[in-house]
Amino acid sequence: MNDDTRQVWVFVEQREGTPAEVSLELLSKGRKLAESLQGELKAVLIGHDMQALATEMFRYGASEVLLADHPDLKHYNTLPYSRILSELVDQHRPRIVLFGGTFVGRDLAPRVASHTLSGLTADCTDLQISDVTYLRKDYSQLLLQIRPAFGGNIIATIICPDSPVQMATVREGVMEKIPLADPVDGRITPLTYTPDTCDELVRVIARHHEETKVDLKAAPIIVSGGYGMGNWQNFQVLYELAHLIGGEVAGTRAAVDAGFIDHVRQVGQTGVTVRPKLYIACGISGAIQHRAGMQDANKIIAINSDPDAPIFSICHYRIVGDVMEVIPMLIDAYKHKLK
Repeated sequence: MNDDTRQVWVFVEQREGTPAEVSLELLSKGRKLAESLQGELKAVLIGHDMQALATEMFRYGASEVLLADHPDLKHYNTLPYSRILSELVDQHRPRIVLFGGTFVGRDLAPRVASHTLSGLTADCTDLQISDVTYLRKDYSQLLLQIRPAFGGNIIATIICPDSPVQMATVREGVMEKIPLADPVDGRITPLTYTPDTCDELVRVIARHHEETKVDLKAAPIIVSGGYGMGNWQNFQVLYELAHLIGGEVAGTRAAVDAGFIDHVRQVGQTGVTVRPKLYIACGISGAIQHRAGMQDANKIIAINSDPDAPIFSICHYRIVGDVMEVIPMLIDAYKHKLK
């Protein structure tokens, strides 16, 4: 491989100069992928007045920031952003390009992949570098793009052996954000942006942005319920416990599908990946899809009436019993302890 084909690029999504959390997570993961390739990690940043943010990328391991800075690029716009990135990929042919699995990433990545004839896998939950033998042919240092498939019932490992450029969108929270103690002594490479009449084919008339009211990723304590809670009414006791101990309420996909809790609170492969200090699993059997979203919690307490429930294989403390009997006892104990 030459130097360009050992490069790992991360598109850094930003809003008003604030980077998306998933972009910082991808830089941390991209650093490890670049080390496996013995290559270089680069950040691609598009916007206006981005110098301060570009410098921040060095804290996450980027050795170079490719910066397109122009007033017309202040807000995300599909056509100019995809044109800039497509031209960059055509010119440099990096080995890997990563995007966050956000509305922006899902809009941008397919356009760039289509233009550059690159392989693309959406909504990955893990990325690895490995040598692969496929159809009796050996491929060196391919990107293994790992994601749930068939509604989360299986885990698929996807490769793009015939694509020199491999692209992936990655879900927020599945990679750990790890800033460096000492920033990389990197460089910022300005990119020339020339406005094109085609960039104005789609014009944004107004922007409305509403912050999410639920932030499971930032919650130090999560009280989570599964289908074993029985119904929506029983789920309310979880809110009481969470409020008492300063936590957030979450649920499994089965609980969401049953209407016990909103989708924005779903933890698992098809939901949010969390790493709280304490995770209390209530009436959760522990399917692999759910465990993948919470197994990195510092401490896990599991409550289930089935002593053989899979959740007990990863928890630190197990309580075998009826959740509707155990949780009120926990609430009562906490109330007395916190007096």
